[in-house]
Amino acid sequence: MGQPGPLANLFSVELWERFSFYGMQGILAIYMYFAATEGGLGIDETVALSIVGAYGGSVYLFSILGALVSDRLLGPERTLFTSAVMIMAGHLALALVPGVPGLILGLLLVGVGSGGLKSTAATLVGSLYTREDPRRDAGFSIYYMGINIGGLLGPLLTGLAQKEWGFHLGFGLAAVGMAIGLAQYAATRKGLPAAVHHVPDPLPRSQYPRWAAIAVATVVLILALVLTGVLNAGNLATVVAALAVVGAIVIFAVLLLSKRLDADEHSRVRAFIPLFIGTAAFFALFQQQFTVITLYSDTRLDREILGWEMPISWVQSFNPFFIIALAPVMAALWTRLGTRQPSTPRKFGVGIILMGSAFLLFLPMADVVSVPVLWIAMIMLVATIGELWISPVGLSLATKLAPTSYPVLMMALYNLSVALGTSLSGALATFYSAETEGAYFGALGAVTIAIGVLMLAVARPVSRGMRGVR
Repeated sequence: MGQPGPLANLFSVELWERFSFYGMQGILAIYMYFAATEGGLGIDETVALSIVGAYGGSVYLFSILGALVSDRLLGPERTLFTSAVMIMAGHLALALVPGVPGLILGLLLVGVGSGGLKSTAATLVGSLYTREDPRRDAGFSIYYMGINIGGLLGPLLTGLAQKEWGFHLGFGLAAVGMAIGLAQYAATRKGLPAAVHHVPDPLPRSQYPRWAAIAVATVVLILALVLTGVLNAGNLATVVAALAVVGAIVIFAVLLLSKRLDADEHSRVRAFIPLFIGTAAFFALFQQQFTVITLYSDTRLDREILGWEMPISWVQSFNPFFIIALAPVMAALWTRLGTRQPSTPRKFGVGIILMGSAFLLFLPMADVVSVPVLWIAMIMLVATIGELWISPVGLSLATKLAPTSYPVLMMALYNLSVALGTSLSGALATFYSAETEGAYFGALGAVTIAIGVLMLAVARPVSRGMRGVR
């Protein structure tokens, strides 16, 4: 397809990592709120959905830690490899350790590992291209298709395993998928560009004790908040959202105040602020496929096909299926248009409007007792088209706008915008119920469309601020 050879390696490892991640996340909510007699933990539905949103947000929040480790200690390539090992260990904990202890240990390992992988994988893809390479957006779209092949197969196989043999076998399949990806990556990792094997900004050894003390103090503080009840399952999503906002403010401040950035780089960082907000708004709705839409699929959807009931998690495979079908089309479209394609801010505006429109499509079925599966498929099709206008383009943009001195921090900022949106998807889920369904979907859809229109209105000045980056 005219792309650099190492893209195939990163495509493959990300496919298997997403297989394990989405395979686990596809059954996570129902594992928590299903009764113990059904193999679950019996957690309240609202609390379970909030935890899922908080967990999803924390994955992106941990990308800050991954960025720091990558930039200062290990370099992007070794950070990715270490993170993949942690992810596999987390899935094994979910599969083998029973009850809440296995849930906590598994989510912590997968969350930290996925944060490290997210903050480096796209950076490695970006290292294969120059800033001006016209193949760049197409390459990220192909890479994004690999993510969604894993996202398609994961919920299908783990959902079927959970339905037929129980939750722990489903989690075990996620661990096997990650092991396959890890083995493949270990065998081919040397083919990546030499720069990604080096530490961009090594931390002086004299500072090791100080940062170790900060890490220990952070862990102690979190434990104290949990033990005193200040931090609990009910407010976890809100806390993660707040941390994402604080983390973003800190990183923006570091970049904008740094003397290592020139005038063009400062301008590009400022231009990323409205795109950060737009991305968060998009994912606040999009990531509800793992919270509200999971509950909707369980309680409101007619999943019976010829007398056989489709697993709940299979609904989450609609999105990656549409990505697989449409990502090559979008990649070809951007390649064919070349410099005539819409600017990134305009792409963001269109994507946000489509996501809001998808939520409005829930309204005609608000009074229907048993909603057809094809209706939710149509909703996810609209949401997916919106995603293709934002997500792969946003990944590409973050690597293009990244200052030379901080190549991973900009990717961490992008991941923080997704963290904010994902944690909000859990916090917003607490307002959803069958009685409030129409108002819930209508209000969120209308507000999101308004944000998309505003993004289109500011597209031109934002584009100017990007200083030559489209």
